[in-house]
Amino acid sequence: RLPARPGPAMAWRGAPVVAARRLLLLRGPAGRRGIASCIDPSSGLTEEQKEFQKVALDFAAKEMAPHMAEWDEKEIFPVETMRKAAQLGFGGIYVKPDVGGSGLSRLDTSVIFEALSTGCTSTTAYMSIHNMCVWMIDTFGNEEQRRRFCPSLCSMEKFASYCLTEPGSGSDAASLLTSAQRKGDTYVLNGSKAFISGGGDTDVYVVMCRTGGPGPKGISCLVLEKGTPGLSFGKKEKKVGWNSQPTRAVIFEDCVVPVGNRLGTEGQGFNIAMKGLNGGRINIASCSLGAAHASVLLAQEHLTVRKQFGEPLANNQYLQFRLAEMATRLVAARLMVRNAARALQEGREDAAVLCSMAKLFATDECFAICNQALQMHGGYGYLKDYAVQQFVRDIRVHQILEGTNEVMRMIVARNLLQG
Repeated sequence: RLPARPGPAMAWRGAPVVAARRLLLLRGPAGRRGIASCIDPSSGLTEEQKEFQKVALDFAAKEMAPHMAEWDEKEIFPVETMRKAAQLGFGGIYVKPDVGGSGLSRLDTSVIFEALSTGCTSTTAYMSIHNMCVWMIDTFGNEEQRRRFCPSLCSMEKFASYCLTEPGSGSDAASLLTSAQRKGDTYVLNGSKAFISGGGDTDVYVVMCRTGGPGPKGISCLVLEKGTPGLSFGKKEKKVGWNSQPTRAVIFEDCVVPVGNRLGTEGQGFNIAMKGLNGGRINIASCSLGAAHASVLLAQEHLTVRKQFGEPLANNQYLQFRLAEMATRLVAARLMVRNAARALQEGREDAAVLCSMAKLFATDECFAICNQALQMHGGYGYLKDYAVQQFVRDIRVHQILEGTNEVMRMIVARNLLQG
């Protein structure tokens, strides 16, 4: 039985009844008929995947959603909550089990991140970046590196940051300038990285740097640990959203890094970075799906309880049609993301371009869904007491990071025009 419907002025913050109700709705047909079933995120999944999803939804509703607004307002990096998530296997979802990972597929991972994002998109997005970093070490590191770094990262005893973007190289990542000069058994690292999620608060930094000539073939990948002499951080950035994760510049001034901390061979770094980003694009698209799904449910709820001109907004055909469009776009985006996740898992030749297409489509469509949900809330949607505005703020950046959506268009177009 569903809890009693809250009044239109009930805040998301500190309202466990709303969180519990949303969890039931997210479970689809078992929770309620109609819109919840037609956008049921468990549709098409195996029984095992449905179990992963249920665990993630439970965690999102109980451990994340009640604190989402506070983490945003006070800019809290919820370390202990993420460590609880790691106890469920969410710290190294697609990392091999022999170093503490869960060994799940890319589709499993997408399902989990979508579910977690309904509770707090910003926190889940950081967790997706952390997972990407651990996977890079697990995949491209040697046995010593895997066993040195991965177990503590999978348990989230330690946290990781991905360092590619620089003040002068964003979309043009191959032009990065951070240099690593080889001196015997060490590299001396100089330069800086910009917009680094977790920067300053995390423990391990996966850094792309130039060990050779210009272009992508001169880039290598080093793993640095916090406390390395010469490693420092810029001021904490003030952001529109993503406030539950700190963002800072990461600065290297004559940082001495052992050659044993290099992933792969010299010159392999750009390839490592791009392979990481293929999965990262699926992950961030999945986070957008969770925010959009939650926003559709919030809009559905608001249209049902809010009255204007003597009747519920839900009786307005224009709003019914907009809600139907939101639901349709959500399901289309989810199918595209899951198709790309399968292609990446199978190592298909078209995987990279499908990941780009999924990231482009899902992040654009899901932002539009969340923004429309805010519009449906009217003035209430612009109040920070209502979760919908936070979903809008938190997923806007998804159209920029992991490769801007303009770059995604370039990748797709290049693929189409090659032959």
